[in-house]
Amino acid sequence: MKQIALLILLVLVTSCGGTKKAIENSESTKQVEKTKITNTSEPEIKVEKEIDTEVKTKEETPTKTEVMIKDSEIKVETKTEAFNHDVLNTLLQTHVSKNGNVNYKNIKAQRTELYNYIKLLTDNTPTDTWSREDKLAYWINAYNALTVDLILKNYPLKSIKDIDKPWDQRLWKFGDKWLNLNDIEHQILRKMDEPRIHFAIVCASFSCPKLLNEAYTASNLEEQLTRVTKEFLADEDRNNISENNLKLSKIFKWFAKDFKTNGSLIDFLNEYTEVEISSKAKKSFKDYNWDLND
Repeated sequence: MKQIALLILLVLVTSCGGTKKAIENSESTKQVEKTKITNTSEPEIKVEKEIDTEVKTKEETPTKTEVMIKDSEIKVETKTEAFNHDVLNTLLQTHVSKNGNVNYKNIKAQRTELYNYIKLLTDNTPTDTWSREDKLAYWINAYNALTVDLILKNYPLKSIKDIDKPWDQRLWKFGDKWLNLNDIEHQILRKMDEPRIHFAIVCASFSCPKLLNEAYTASNLEEQLTRVTKEFLADEDRNNISENNLKLSKIFKWFAKDFKTNGSLIDFLNEYTEVEISSKAKKSFKDYNWDLND
């Protein structure tokens, strides 16, 4: 009996020891797993933060490609013209040289094109919805087209002054109004406070600014007016400009008021000439040559 009792006791002790060890091993395993979880959780959180930062940076800062696309989209935008001057543009490119010489003989042989353009003008006068640029381009082109038409009505001739009162003849009806060249220049264009029109409208004479061999358009008007102004001032047949001495076209005498709206005449000239003109420069005016610009 004693032997049986000792055997039972030994089994119980062994069993309890094994259970305790198993429990300890289990607790140790849990601690290791807990440690692993604790150690691995920090990098995971850190990675999540880095990803979040990258996403925000990408959202807030456009890529180079995106910027290029946006710039391209801006450049593609074009201004809608209130009036289509293509007919006049083709006519000028065909019959007017880069120096502004007009082939009146050839235009007269194809004057139907000019008549068609003038008909478009008279049937589609500017409205209040038109932009200032559209109105300026319309009336500058109208003045030049009607001047060519007036010459053709009296061609051949040596000078526009061979025509009786050339700028007072009301030959064209715009809407319900008969207009002449003086009406367009003095009552319309000059009242729009743009002095550079004097280098865009052409009186068919040698001393006038050259007739541009393209039509004026609203979208290109600023560049065109700046270009013809600079070219006229730099043309020594029309003006001689130096720092202390000015020999100017009589246009600057006839329309002196127009060039002083934002300062003095010298201020205006300095804006469009490469020479820095002194405010004390001496000024005189050249004789005006009225020979036909052919």
